Amino acid sequence: MDDIIAATGMSASGVYRYFGGKDELIEAAGEESMAVFRALFDRLRHTEPVPDVTATIAAIVAPVGGGTRDYDLSRVAIQAWSEALRQPRLRERTGDFHRELRAQLTALARRWQHAGLLAPEASPEAVGIVLATLLPGMLVARHAADPVSVDRVLAGLRGLTGIDQHRMPPKH
Repeated sequence: MDDIIAATGMSASGVYRYFGGKDELIEAAGEESMAVFRALFDRLRHTEPVPDVTATIAAIVAPVGGGTRDYDLSRVAIQAWSEALRQPRLRERTGDFHRELRAQLTALARRWQHAGLLAPEASPEAVGIVLATLLPGMLVARHAADPVSVDRVLAGLRGLTGIDQHRMPPKH
């Protein structure tokens, strides 16, 4: 809440004149952050040439909105996700947004495949699921722990790709 109110440049009482309460303010802030992410994905999907995986992930986990530490809508998105656990209406919107995120990432994966940046046998749907699942964790790490570089994440994913082929025999 403090982040949201501080970003407005108004006092708490001034902000609450425009909203019926904390839940309404959180919902509005969550909607704003989702709108900014939607615009980002729309831009990524239509950029020519298609941005590669590294550039895409870097763009998604970069500060969102004003681009500063003080006003970064990805922080608001994280707060909205936690509020979605207790607010059914926000949970529904957050679920819709996450499904939309997966669809956008799947569309990007298809473009990567067409551009030769993703193996022909790779499943764009599976890539979309992995990235949509991974990105919230990267945002949380950036804001609440130690940021993880895109290169390190991609190196880890590359390491996982052969996990079934290099299965170790069980120890007895």
